[in-house]
Amino acid sequence: MRRWIPVVVLALLGASCSDAEPDADPPVPGTSSAPPSALPSASGPAASPTPEAEPPHPVSLPTLAEQDFNGGALRLGEEVLRDAGHTQYAVTYRSGDLTISGRLAVPDGEGPFPTVVLAHGYIDPAVYVNGQGMTRERAWFGERGYVALHVDYRGHAGSDPDRSGGLDMRMGYTEDVINAVLALRAWKGLVDDDRVGLVGRSMGGGVVYNALAVQPGLVDAAVVFAPVSSDAVDNFERWIRPDPSRDGVARQILRRYGEPAAAPDFWAGISARTYFGDITEPVLIHHGTADDQCPIRWSRATARLMRAAGVEVTLQVYEGEGHAFGPQFDLSMERTLGFLERRL
Repeated sequence: MRRWIPVVVLALLGASCSDAEPDADPPVPGTSSAPPSALPSASGPAASPTPEAEPPHPVSLPTLAEQDFNGGALRLGEEVLRDAGHTQYAVTYRSGDLTISGRLAVPDGEGPFPTVVLAHGYIDPAVYVNGQGMTRERAWFGERGYVALHVDYRGHAGSDPDRSGGLDMRMGYTEDVINAVLALRAWKGLVDDDRVGLVGRSMGGGVVYNALAVQPGLVDAAVVFAPVSSDAVDNFERWIRPDPSRDGVARQILRRYGEPAAAPDFWAGISARTYFGDITEPVLIHHGTADDQCPIRWSRATARLMRAAGVEVTLQVYEGEGHAFGPQFDLSMERTLGFLERRL
């Protein structure tokens, strides 16, 4: 069993936020500051038995990390687009006992090709359609010689339903992205197994953080655009609790798991930042200063905590850019390509 070591204390999750960078990275909790005299002596009295650690909550990143991932059975459906340098197809693949749909961009020519899995941001599943949310990115990668698989997630488009009813706190979406990588890696001749990355936008950025923490070594690098917070409490308080249309979901979440202040262990267990010390891949974060959906202070905090945990992370800040990346989209993608070419 993997040993999960939290790298942030809960007090830090509720710390005040500011766009200004601090003078120094926060300390990394988890290291003992006890003097040697506080440790048990070999000649002293016998130490008390160490109590067994509580098992992780069934809905948590540690629990997800212990399951077997079985991504495979990637099947091409109809051709949906033929464009400059690539062709796009509707696809399905296996994730656990579910079938997940998606869109696949395949470059012209012979592989194997460098590959990315795309994790889209939040779109109401009731209106979401196949391949929605990262259309620009999928075409951009396909035109530049990358295989790009856009994941629909469970409960979206042609995917099987989300049996949790949205109460699994994005653990299922994380599972679907991990299995997408495995499904692609199984396609020998198309995918270069040594050059695979994750790319996520907004909510999908949070899914990417989760996947990196749950499966170190799954990919070779990761890029996120305007990501949500790596603290699940931030995301719940910003979108779920205050949204009247999701009031029922908020009540169910709180009834099942408890208020963040009353159940800090649960909320830490679904927050990627708790496990940044397990991440082994380099990460590139893009964020605009005018983002009115995901405040840039979230990415500043994430970058600081990743560095403190030993993650190779780069935060690219875009002055005046909003959440959707309009005027500086091309610049952000050129930086993404440079980053992936150096690290894949």
